[in-house]
Amino acid sequence: MRIPALMDALDEISPQDLAPGPIDFRSELNEEQYAAVSSEPGPALVLAGAGSGKTRTLTYRVAWLLEKGVRSGEILLLTFTNKASREMLRRVEELTGVAAHRFWGGTFHHIGQKALRMFGEPVGLGRAFNILDRDDSDSMLANCIRKVDPAFLKSKENPKARVIAHLISYARNTRQSIAEAVDARFYTCDGLEELVEAFHAAYAKRKLAEQVADFDDLLDLWLKLMELDPLIADWFQNRFKHLLVDEYQDTNRLQSMIIDLAGAHHRIMAVGDDAQCIYTWRGADFNNIMSFPDRHSGTVIHKIELNYRSTPQILDLANGVLTAQPMGMGYPKVLRPVRESGEIPYVVPVVDSRQQAQFVLRRIDGLLDEGYRYSDIGILYRAHYQALDLQVELSRRGVPFVITSGVRFFEQAHVRDLVAQLRFACNPQDSSAFSRFACLLPRIGDRTAQRLWTLVRDARAEAETTTTGDGAAPILPVASKRSQNGSPEGSARPVTTSGALMLTAGILAKVPADAKDHWTGLAHTLTEIEVAVGHASPEEVVEVAVEGWYREYIRTLFPNWQNRLDDLEGLAGFASRYENMVDLLSQLALLNSETSDRSIDVDDDCLRLTTVHQAKGLEYPVVFVIGMADGLFPLNRAIEEDNLDEERRLFYVAVTRARDELYLSFPQINPHGGGAMRLTASRFLNELPKEHYELLRVHLGSGW
Repeated sequence: MRIPALMDALDEISPQDLAPGPIDFRSELNEEQYAAVSSEPGPALVLAGAGSGKTRTLTYRVAWLLEKGVRSGEILLLTFTNKASREMLRRVEELTGVAAHRFWGGTFHHIGQKALRMFGEPVGLGRAFNILDRDDSDSMLANCIRKVDPAFLKSKENPKARVIAHLISYARNTRQSIAEAVDARFYTCDGLEELVEAFHAAYAKRKLAEQVADFDDLLDLWLKLMELDPLIADWFQNRFKHLLVDEYQDTNRLQSMIIDLAGAHHRIMAVGDDAQCIYTWRGADFNNIMSFPDRHSGTVIHKIELNYRSTPQILDLANGVLTAQPMGMGYPKVLRPVRESGEIPYVVPVVDSRQQAQFVLRRIDGLLDEGYRYSDIGILYRAHYQALDLQVELSRRGVPFVITSGVRFFEQAHVRDLVAQLRFACNPQDSSAFSRFACLLPRIGDRTAQRLWTLVRDARAEAETTTTGDGAAPILPVASKRSQNGSPEGSARPVTTSGALMLTAGILAKVPADAKDHWTGLAHTLTEIEVAVGHASPEEVVEVAVEGWYREYIRTLFPNWQNRLDDLEGLAGFASRYENMVDLLSQLALLNSETSDRSIDVDDDCLRLTTVHQAKGLEYPVVFVIGMADGLFPLNRAIEEDNLDEERRLFYVAVTRARDELYLSFPQINPHGGGAMRLTASRFLNELPKEHYELLRVHLGSGW
């Protein structure tokens, strides 16, 4: 393979490489930005606080380098998203007059695929390889799993291909072994490490044979190229005299190794904010930004702390969050305001999540009267289920809103799956409900589901007209209760539930072999739900459904099953407000119909509801952070796993989204399933100095 000569690859000097006119850097940048932009070549860590003009600093750094004689082809710009990449290159072109295509700039994956098309032969890839999307890569992995172990995916005890794919991806991006990744995050795969290794090997072999690459290959094989062939590593190091990396705190171990090797000359400017590292759950390595000076001797640290976004009062609170961090868990920084004084943030205790929704709506009415628009308001929460009551109230009142972090609560697939089981347990004539959960099972599509439903319907009709000699209903084996460890226990009871009838020999014989285990677990759960409907409250009925077959199903199917389980348990709390299942299911149907109206466009004037994770990079004049109670924010899981540092950083991200006004509310009664329970204010609120917020007592009946 021929390694392109340096001058073959670089653009010749041309007028296009020069800015359209001299830039007065000192007048267009503040002192902190100017110090970073004009720094001498070498390792630089730019700690850009929230709202401090990070993108401006990066684009002016490019302009500075061009003015100093660096060619556009000698600069490598690395970002995380296509949107960020386009915005960065657009600003660079506007500022410098150099066309965006003249830079090597883009996401890590985009640059990785360019590298592999140029140099991929040593790792087995030709220039014309195809890139698999997520669905295609999951499908190929599933086929490889079946070849290695034909029975693996048939067992309901084993994780599905999607979970295995996420496990392999996490291990590759964090540079961990499969065993280490299982221990860190994928304990549902415990004991399967050797099998997963075999699946991965078969998958990798097939990709090379078919000349395709998945997204992880674009990074993994790029690094492998530079490690295998010093000439290729030299090419990157010699061509790109300067590496500029955006959102450095979000890099995973694989990405940091690429940066360190391609930038072995140490002319790297890493721009980020350790206080906004909130993606370690998907592989981001907090240590990358903290250890950057150790890996790059002579690193100069630039702090950009002048904040153009928020009022001094909001920044005081944000600085209080940073001060509460344990020693050594971040670089010390203090955000300083440019804007004039404004409203002090409010902490708002409310009775429960329904009163929280009423408070938010009441305050929004006031904000509209003050001249704000719906689109000026962001409502943030730690987990999706925490906005359930708010979504219900918004829908009832006809307030336009969009969920920028996904679909609305009642539209989520896992919520609809569980509701389908409740519907069928209450009305076994509901064929659409039956079809929805039956089609979740392997090898069962719409036609097979319809045939099975017909068999169950006919069996029920026969059972209802057939009696034993003493006039009692036929005795069928059912799961009538749960053992102490939560597993179904069989017993003989005189019932004619549809769930029990699903277990009769004639119907079981028609169930595809791959689906029999799931079918049995589903039938037991449906029987338990049907029995509970006759004597239990709606909340208890939903809890039976949540604890049943579907709980185990989502554990093996979804990498984020814990978040989905939180949503379902939140549905149990919602059910506690209804006296019977008829009222609950009627309300769910109406709400789902209302929330399914997709006529609202994201560009319309409407409220924005989002998880804090998805709010990163956004800002709003007014921000409500709801659910600020211990166990909700931080989540119980984080408390139990002693993972509070990232939760605190997440809180920092939430409060720094606000420009003018900030409201932090928390319910004092648990809105979750499992019965009423007192809640206390989040420990993150208790860490704040009292002078940084005002306590606002809400009396909705008489104003506030």
